[in-house]
Amino acid sequence: MKFFVDTADTQEIADLAATGLLDGVTTNPSLIAKSGRKFLEVVEEICGLVDGPVSAEVVALDHDTMMKEAAILRKIAPNVCIKVPLTVDGLKTCKKLSDDGCMVNVTLCFSANQALLAAKAGATFISPFVGRHDDIGFDGMQLISDIRIIYDNYDFATEILVASVRHPIHILEAAKIGADVMTAPPAVIRALFNHPLTDKGIQGFLADWAKTGQTIG
Repeated sequence: MKFFVDTADTQEIADLAATGLLDGVTTNPSLIAKSGRKFLEVVEEICGLVDGPVSAEVVALDHDTMMKEAAILRKIAPNVCIKVPLTVDGLKTCKKLSDDGCMVNVTLCFSANQALLAAKAGATFISPFVGRHDDIGFDGMQLISDIRIIYDNYDFATEILVASVRHPIHILEAAKIGADVMTAPPAVIRALFNHPLTDKGIQGFLADWAKTGQTIG
């Protein structure tokens, strides 16, 4: 499973990239607004921090303006992935950009039928939102399972990018289902490292080492 981080915090991105675990970045207008910086400036900096796809979202709602915004975003770097909403105009834009060799992330997916449409439009990634699904009483992971079955039935190349990830269990379940990618906030990714037995083991090793009175180097 590929790991993307869902943030516009360039310091967090650089730190996670240094671990070798980071395969890409997803952003949205809300995340970049929180940075207090200029949109294009932030996207350009992020593209320089990772080799993988960096999702940059259009803000227009009509196809023609989406295409104009996408043209500007595509000039930033070769690893820019244009993010479009799952609407009729969004899928028109997806089709046009995909045919032109551009990576496209179709976002705000909440049903398997929507995911089917995105795949048929040539999306590189489909972003189903599991956390928001859970919030209203639906099983977000069942959505991922349904999409996986449909995509495998027809050998669609579109990758399932699990979004709105709230905790490590979402990541575990997505990996068990066979999702291609997950994107999560930095804090959720860092939580994957944590286990009380790991901490206890380190403490024990250090205590035993201190008793020897030795140093390395």
